[in-house]
Amino acid sequence: MSIVVTGATGHLGRLVLESLLRRGAPAGELVAVGRAVDKLDDFAGRGVQVRAMDYDDAGSVAAALKGASKVLLISGSAVGQRLEQHRTVIDAARAEGVELLAYTSIANADSTGMKLAAEHQATEKLLAESGLPHVLLRNGWYLENYTEQLPGTLAQGGFAGSAGDGKVSAAARADYADAAAAVLLADDQAGKVYELGGDQAFTMAELAAEISAAAGQPVAYQDLPAADYAAMLAGFGVPADFAGILADSDVGIARGDLLVTSGQLASLIGRPATTMPDAVRSAVAALKDAAPEHGTGNEADPAAK
Repeated sequence: MSIVVTGATGHLGRLVLESLLRRGAPAGELVAVGRAVDKLDDFAGRGVQVRAMDYDDAGSVAAALKGASKVLLISGSAVGQRLEQHRTVIDAARAEGVELLAYTSIANADSTGMKLAAEHQATEKLLAESGLPHVLLRNGWYLENYTEQLPGTLAQGGFAGSAGDGKVSAAARADYADAAAAVLLADDQAGKVYELGGDQAFTMAELAAEISAAAGQPVAYQDLPAADYAAMLAGFGVPADFAGILADSDVGIARGDLLVTSGQLASLIGRPATTMPDAVRSAVAALKDAAPEHGTGNEADPAAK
């Protein structure tokens, strides 16, 4: 059996590979594919096969999937180009006779109205029409979407958004990676749909309160109309189109589009998902540990998004 992990040079892909190895998958049966294969030298040194692949190069995709039994298609990062990239992988997997393709979609893809979900919804439709045995991993938000912004949040004393009182079921990236590994190593997964999210949903106000408590300084959440939030992001250097998508995603949170109550993430990984308070406390502690002797630890660009 050969398991191909696409996007293996990214954060999620690397974590999936680590989880597969930890769960006992033989290194020689794992194939890590991505564009910058030098970033996979550490896995190659452990016996994992490494192949170069570019989503936009059909020939490289076909070569990367050669001999694959199972494929994890980690959705591309180029918003607006992802559907055709995914189509290339799906076509190659079907031609190769892959037994199972797992796709990282978005939470509640069948009902959400978020603009960010459009390419995921179209990819799910492609898979349904392809006849390829597949499983959908509908991942919710990453806790890292918030904790990685902590330097700026603490420097500004708060953060803004358009999520209102909506709750988001976020979990750690490693949790979603562990779930993907569990599915790839399990039998009889074709046709299954997993709605994946953290066990404890939270609002942005609750997130701000937790950051404040962990950092020992006041941190506030400012709720803005979506247009104002998009304009603020654009002012920070986020491309205007993507700023609009991010603001729309917050509006989706306000509607409940990223609220997941299935409990399937914890069930797949065999433990509770990482909680927001735990993630915040760990991230704040890491910032304090990394702070210069006479600095605050909050010197990072507050405009980074």
